[in-house]
Amino acid sequence: MDRRQFIQIAGTGAALMSLPGSVTMALEGSDKDGRLKGCRPNIILVLTDDQGYGDLACHGHPYLKTPNLDKLYSQSTRLTDYHVSPTCAPTRSAIMTGRAPFKNGITHTILERERMTLQATTIAEVLRSAGYTTGIFGKWHLGDEEPYQPCNRGFDEMFIHGAGGIGQAYPGSCADVPGNSYFDPIIRHNDKFVQTQGYCTDVFFRQALGWVKDNHERPFFAYISTNAPHAPFHCPEKYVKMYENKVDRKHRAAFYGMVTNIDENVGLLLKKLDEWGLSNDTLVVFMTDNGTSAGDYNAGMRGRKGTVREGGCRVPAFFRLPGRIAAGRDVDRLTRHIDIFPTFAELAGAEYDVEVDGRSLLDLLVDPDAQWEDRYTFFHLGRWGKEGVERWRNIKTVDPDEAKYRSFAVRNERWRLVNGSELYDIQKDPGEKENVIEQNFEIAKDMVEAYDKWWDEVRPLMVNEDVPLAEKKPYHVKYRKQKDEVGIPRWKPPKI
Repeated sequence: MDRRQFIQIAGTGAALMSLPGSVTMALEGSDKDGRLKGCRPNIILVLTDDQGYGDLACHGHPYLKTPNLDKLYSQSTRLTDYHVSPTCAPTRSAIMTGRAPFKNGITHTILERERMTLQATTIAEVLRSAGYTTGIFGKWHLGDEEPYQPCNRGFDEMFIHGAGGIGQAYPGSCADVPGNSYFDPIIRHNDKFVQTQGYCTDVFFRQALGWVKDNHERPFFAYISTNAPHAPFHCPEKYVKMYENKVDRKHRAAFYGMVTNIDENVGLLLKKLDEWGLSNDTLVVFMTDNGTSAGDYNAGMRGRKGTVREGGCRVPAFFRLPGRIAAGRDVDRLTRHIDIFPTFAELAGAEYDVEVDGRSLLDLLVDPDAQWEDRYTFFHLGRWGKEGVERWRNIKTVDPDEAKYRSFAVRNERWRLVNGSELYDIQKDPGEKENVIEQNFEIAKDMVEAYDKWWDEVRPLMVNEDVPLAEKKPYHVKYRKQKDEVGIPRWKPPKI
């Protein structure tokens, strides 16, 4: 039975298993001892780009060196069945809003479809309303036009590159400073561009640490979002040399070198938190935005970045808060990026009057065996074409509804349905090797029906689909104007 035959048979009826309900002002939980709810820790979220679940020594990689992330792993409660989106901008929007990416208008990483709807409320806005100061360092990728920038979405401090990567430019508004580089990148610091010195990941962590040092008198939220190890695979040569004899391609040696450089910066972060006496008051979360792009070890999973399989969406998720969250403990329940927003809000004791699709993780972080109702959760690659854009004319599908059943998946605690024609018992078959749809037709039928209901919910919110491509690239315009009028000043690395 192929995918189309199955979908036609399954129909579009209501799901027998309920969809995840929307949550409003989600401040209830079973954290009965109050260990976490409203404890108002500082929050540092480290999000790396294109690093998969298997791109860590602590997850079994045979030669990659990540001693500091391994240490963080040992000190954390780990979500071992934690899932994001197949690509980066969708994941980032889900983290920021607690909503499915398509509800944020984000169905791609370019072509104006990476812009997070201005109707969304961000976790930065919610935390700031609760008395937190907020900062972002690195990659934003949720809109380069001014109303979409982090400084207008709840962040007090902004130190970012444009587009989806340093130096990138695509049709429309999505573009970084022209000719920018991973070395000595030009970065937008609040309302002006600065010329930095050093490797991009080092620069982002250095700026973030300086900001933390100067802003910890009240609770803070620091979002450190690296563009590494995303392509192009550029890093200091000493890191490349660490892996040249381990791999068959130089770009993979550079990819792993970029990961090791991230690891060293995480080590610096943890060291400084200790020195400043902030470790016990600071939640450190480490995660990545999608599956690996260039790794050669995938922890037995099928698929990688850009797929809706386990290997494309299951990523690391470490939560460290000494004295409140247990060290060295695994939580094997199905969790997702949409759960971050309500989790951070509940930690901060922050109220919000918006609907979210996620649920707070605090119960599980206190007790891995806490009640956690099963739910369906949905994946779609998106990335269909756009009429009239030359580079993507080879993608025939430009109508979202025509792409509805292309590259989608549905998960619950046990099952993963892929493209409507493949069903896997993930508990027994995490590598997605045996398609058991013929033996479990009713289960797959229910999952397709749930997906149909979800699609009907998100489809009207894809607000960027018919937006024309902007004629100007805001980062190009702003950079050239500043360069011509006052020049680009040197960045002053903060003392840490």
